Order: sequence, then C-alpha cells, then structure tokens
Amino acid sequence: MSDYVLTIDLGTSGPKTAVFTLDGVYVDGEFEPVELLLGDIGAAEQRPADWWSGIVAGMQRLHARGAVPADGFAAVSVTSQWSGTVAIDGAGEPVCDAVIWMDSRGAEQIGRIVGGPLKVQGYDPRKLRKWIQLTGGIPSLSGKDPVAHIHWLREHRPELNASTAMYLEPKDWLNLKLTGVRAATYDSIVMTWVTDNRDLANVHYDDDLLRLAGLRREWMPDLVPATSIIGAVTEAAAQDLGIAVGTPVIGGTPDVQSAAVGSGAVRDYEGHLYLGTSSWLSCHIPIKKTDVLRGVASLPSPLPGRYFVADEQETAGACMNWLRDNVLYSDDELRSTPAPEDVLARIDRVAATAPPGAGGVIFTPWLNGERTPVDDHTIRGGWHNLSLRTDRADMVRAVLEGVAFNSRWLLDAVEKFTGRPFPWLNVVGGGGSSAIWAQIHADVLDRPIRRIEHPIRANARGAALLAGVALGKVAVEDLGAKVTIVEVHQPDPANRSTYDELYKAYRSIYKQNKGVHRKLNRHRH
Repeated sequence: MSDYVLTIDLGTSGPKTAVFTLDGVYVDGEFEPVELLLGDIGAAEQRPADWWSGIVAGMQRLHARGAVPADGFAAVSVTSQWSGTVAIDGAGEPVCDAVIWMDSRGAEQIGRIVGGPLKVQGYDPRKLRKWIQLTGGIPSLSGKDPVAHIHWLREHRPELNASTAMYLEPKDWLNLKLTGVRAATYDSIVMTWVTDNRDLANVHYDDDLLRLAGLRREWMPDLVPATSIIGAVTEAAAQDLGIAVGTPVIGGTPDVQSAAVGSGAVRDYEGHLYLGTSSWLSCHIPIKKTDVLRGVASLPSPLPGRYFVADEQETAGACMNWLRDNVLYSDDELRSTPAPEDVLARIDRVAATAPPGAGGVIFTPWLNGERTPVDDHTIRGGWHNLSLRTDRADMVRAVLEGVAFNSRWLLDAVEKFTGRPFPWLNVVGGGGSSAIWAQIHADVLDRPIRRIEHPIRANARGAALLAGVALGKVAVEDLGAKVTIVEVHQPDPANRSTYDELYKAYRSIYKQNKGVHRKLNRHRH
C-alpha cells in the first residue's frame, strides 16, 4: 500500500490539492482561486464546476513537477467549507450554482419553519426542545443553514424543483464526483438539522425532524461514518485527476472538524482557534450539550464516538481580504499600484508600527453579520473612535485587534460551555501564519497561543490523518503527536488593561448599535 494521501480542501477562496503522508506530513500542494458570487439580499454562491476545474488544475501542476507519488495514493480524503447546498439532478449534476455558508436569503423561510404562536428568541419552544433534544442544535435564524437554502431555492427557484433529486453539502458533492456515490457523513449532514445525534454509533434521520424542517427523506443522501470507505475513484474522475481507478475514497469531513484534527488539539478540552475566511474556537468534548443563548453546541465529530464544540464567527481572514481589496488596493481610479503579492505581510508590518490598542480605534468585524455568540445577520462592521490623529497604521492594526476581540467574545462563550478555561490554544488557518496576529490574540484573550507548522494546511492535514485512521494506519490517541508546535506567544501583562478596556467598549458597541443595524439592513441581509 502507498504511504500517501491525496487531500482536497475546498475553502471559500478555492480548492487546495495536496499530497500528505498517512502520518500527516505535508509533501506538496496547490491552490486554485474560484469566484465568489455575491448579490443583493444576502446572496452568496459559487459554481461547483469551478471547484472541480480548480482541483483538476491543481493536480495538473502537481503532476508537472513530479509531486504525485509513483505508486499512487492509499486514499483520497476530502474536506470542505461547511453548511452549503448543492442541488443535483438524477445524474448527479448541479441544477444551479451552489448556495454557500455565507448566504442568508433563507432567513424569512426559516423564520416561518421554526416559529409558532409563542416564540422564545424567535423559536417555538416546543420545536426548540425537540430539535435540541435530538440534534444538539436548531436551524439558525440567519438563514445560513442548508435547510434554509433548500427552502429558499424551492420557493424562489421553483423551475428547478422538478429536476432536483437531492441536496448535498459541498464535501459530499465532491465525493460524488470522485466515486459516483451519494452519501453524507454523520458530521457533514448536521447543519440540515434532521438527524438524531444522541447515539454516535447510530446517527440517523428522524421522521419528526424531517417533518418539522419541511424536508423529504428522498432529498437527503444516505449516511456513513467519516472514517468509512464510501467508494472508489471512478474512471472519469481518475482521468481528470491523473490517479488510479479504484483508489479508495473515505467519507471525509467538513473544514471545521478537519481543522480540529489537523490542529493537534484532539484530546477532550484541548482547544484550537481557526483563523481563515471565517473563524471558530473549538475543542473535542465527551458529551452532547447545547447553549441556545450563545449559539454553542456539541455535535458529532469525525473521530469515532466523539463530539466537538461547534460555533462560528462569520468573518476573520475575510476582513483582511476586504481591507486589501476594498480599502488599500481598491480597483478604481484612486489606486496607484496593484496589490503586491506580499500584501498581507506588509499589512502585518504596518500594524506592528501602531501601539497596542491602535490609538483607541476599534474595528468591529461584522462584515457579513454574526453567528456566534450572537445570531445576528443584520449587524454590520466598521471603524469606531476615529480622530484627526488616527493614521493608517492604527486603522490596519484595529482590524487585526477587532477580529481578536470577537475571538475573545467567543472564548467567553466556549469556556462557559465547557466549564473550564483553556490552558492554551493552537492557532490554525491562514491567519496562523501571522506572528503579530498570534501575539495580538495572546494579549487580547490572555491565553498562550501556539502556532503550528503549516497552519494553513491544518484542514488538509486533518483530512490526511483521518484517512490514516480510516485505513487503520494511525491510532486516534496518537493524532496529537503528529503536529509540530513552532512558536508559543505568551500574553504580555503590559497590554492587559488596554485590551480589557477596549474589549468592554467593543461589547458595548454591539449592544448600542444592533437596533440601528437591524433597521438599516432588514431588507438586505
């Protein structure tokens, strides 16, 4: 058997194809950007064909430089953006663009589904109890879950209903392209909120939940464990990718769950912070539990018999991309030069010239609403407390600090959920490459932040390690030892009072402005 795994990591910015060993050692990889289709009233879509063509292009470059092992791959393992919807026809082809996790157009539809004559925070108490009892959570009022996507499509794109045979998560659609098998894993299906997750050895669709959600069983794929072999690479996929027909494909897992594995923080209550396009702060936990008020729940992990803490901040790295593309190097007549390739490193260096606290400037990173610890799709971001003394360095540093303030807000919620503080957090995702951002997080959160080797590859590493588990080559208890810590950022006590004061003000900004934003954005989610 080959010692190598082909991993496919489909992020919002595009797919990464990479070669890993079964032990999670990175060999080589490629990235291909794809277009994000944003529209009015909260629309956020991507073309599944772009995902696949990006994967093919990445594989072609890996082949060209001899990075694909001569003896092939032991398995293919896919991880991807979560909480998206690909509507497919009977042949498995998409009938429209994929609705992705950022899309909030289904807020109205989901409000009708979860509401009732008597509402508690927008939910009918009886429905709320049923959903939480069985699933651990409930459809978000933001309309960003697949159940909301499905109902929006069926109501606003009725011409597609007759040709739509099934709805799949992005990861599960990629597995379909690889194997011809229509299946979801226990962890990928969760955000549709129609599975009974109380027994992790027997996750299954529940008839009452399907009825409450207004979904039909035939629209849903069959369920398998993440560490199962769901099928083999077809001749068509093998030809596209240049790999052997019959290569095993494991069930795989979404990005949130694969990052948990790839972070190295895999024992119960060992935490990690993901800083990618979006962000989350998570750990494994041995029990099923839900905090409705703060939007935190424990849901099925890809690791057998384990739950993980599920939460999400909408925008983290997306704020950096917005700063780069819409402020510093906007494509208009004021731009003097295109954005340099090392623009993010330059942003870090500029931010380092501003003092901790950014001269009192606070940036709120809610550029696409927020999910956790508040479920608010109308809140919006901005700079606050600007003055004539404010310079660009202050504003740039404030963006980094604003995301960290949101991470602290989430830390408060997660530590209340787990009932214990984290002794440290492993940082992963593209943001984990930034030493200054790690130090800012250490200071704002007052927790040691541990940067790992190849943090941007954490999702793919998790997918590779999961393949090792599926093939019986890696023991779950050994996963943490497969990840190398390269630097630890300790909190600087000198910055404690500054960040405590600004964090308090940050929380106040939300409370004082949420009503205004609700009025301004009630018709454009």
